[in-house]
Formats: sequence, structure tokens, C-alpha cells
Amino acid sequence: MPTRTDVTFDSHGTTCAAWLYRPDGFEGPRPVIVLGHGLGAVKEMGLDAYASRFTAAGFICLVFDYRHFGGSGGEPRQLLDIDRQLEDWSEAIDFAKSIAGADPTRIGLFGTSFGGGHVIVTAANHPEVGAVVSQCPFTSGSASSRTLGILGLAKVSALATADLAAAAAHADPVMVPLAGKPGSAALMNAADVIPGYLGLVPDGLDFTNAVAARVGAAITLHHPGRRAKDVKCPIMFSVCDKDSVAPPGPTMKYAALAPKGEIVRYPFGHFEIYTGSAFEKAIVDQTNFFVRVLKP
Repeated sequence: MPTRTDVTFDSHGTTCAAWLYRPDGFEGPRPVIVLGHGLGAVKEMGLDAYASRFTAAGFICLVFDYRHFGGSGGEPRQLLDIDRQLEDWSEAIDFAKSIAGADPTRIGLFGTSFGGGHVIVTAANHPEVGAVVSQCPFTSGSASSRTLGILGLAKVSALATADLAAAAAHADPVMVPLAGKPGSAALMNAADVIPGYLGLVPDGLDFTNAVAARVGAAITLHHPGRRAKDVKCPIMFSVCDKDSVAPPGPTMKYAALAPKGEIVRYPFGHFEIYTGSAFEKAIVDQTNFFVRVLKP
């Protein structure tokens, strides 16, 4: 069986918690795949399944939590800052290059949902990255914001304004739920969000279904898909045709501009792809892609 150990790395003075996977019969040098999750999610919410399958195919894998979330440090807790999360991706890549037995010239990235947008930007900024899988990616802030509906968006905007004022006054953050019912004040409020997103939280995990609301203002203006044209390495876009959170239309448009982009479409919803037969279909395609490009 592949081995998994707890490790940490530094990101701008704060400790990021991570899992390091090594394949059976490990002998270096091996390519490394760095994995990060989506909006407010932590590594325990399904990323072990992906890393285990990639490791079984011969890769070293590094799965990490963003600062302010999960096992990582950072105060205040549940602060979702896009620029800081992109910094964490960069630091994770640097750490991956330093792993004993790793081949620093063969680095892959796997990001899903909000992290699927992060890996587009990160690969565009890191020409040394050799391959990317962007799964059900958040590519257009304006498109994702429209999925909230007029009432939901107005409620989130009000909370974001209040939290920005709290931040200016150095007060405790005003929080907004990550997952909520349709029409509610939540960053995701489609009909499949509560069972789909919260269904990824394993029993017994101390998980907070909320983040500092200021990110609501930043999300609307964030369009990571625009950087797809700047990604020089092969990048696979795993697109869910029934995605209720990250609409597939903008993703298809941006993915078509990636010089070495590959688009694989699935008849699934945003949260279906993490489990069951949908996961099995996608993980085979993604593993084959990494094997073909990075050659473990």
C-alpha cells in the first residue's frame, strides 16, 4: 500500500498542514502531484481518494490545507483570501520540489472547484509546472455569482460589506455560510449544495460551514479562467455539464484558449464527480493524463 505521512511547510510565516504520499517500492526520482481543494474545503473532504489513486500509478503526492483552514495555521480562522491561497500553491510547489526522491522537473497540479481555478492561475505563473488537472473549475466569478439568484446575491453582498467594515475596524469577522439552501445567504446555494458539499465532510470532522464574508466581494471580480491562455503545459479540464456552482459555459470558452488544453466533459453535477461511479470515470481519465504527460 502507498504510505501517507503528515508533513508541514511554511507559507509566508504560517504553517500549512499536508499529507505526503509515496508509492509502493519507492525509488526516486519520481514526479510529484500537488493537490488542493475548493471553496472553504479541507483535505479530509475527499482528496485522499485522488491522491491514493495517483500514488498507486507511481506518483509522489502532496495534499495540503490552505492557511486559515483545517490543520493549517493562520488567524483569523476561516479567512478565505484568494491571493493568500495562490501564495500557498506557490509554496506547496516549492516544498514539493524539495521532497527527497522527487523530480523537480516533473511537477503536476490537481485542483478542484475553487482550487480548479487556482491551478490555472498557478500554472500560468509557474512555467516549470509540467501538467495540470482542473476539475469542475471555478473560472468566472460573475457566472458563479449569478447562480446565487438575485436575493441570495443581495444577502451575501450585505454580509460582505459588513465584514469589510469589521476588518477595517479590526473587529471579529462577519461570517457567511459556505453551503446553504436556495435563496439563502451562502456562497453556494444551489439545490444540490447542502447534500453535495456537506456530504463530503466525513463523520467526526470538526468542520465550519462558514468563512469571513469579505470574500463574497472578491469572488464576483475573480476570473481565473482568463489565465488559461497563459498556461503553456498540458492542462486537462474535467468539466461537469450539470454544474450548478461553476457554470460550464465560461469554462469551455476559456479552456479552448489554453495552448495545450484538453477538455473532458461528464454528465454530472458539481458534487457528483467526487464519489461513486462518477469519481471512478473521472479518476481513470485524470490518472491516464498524468501518466501520459509526466511519465512516472
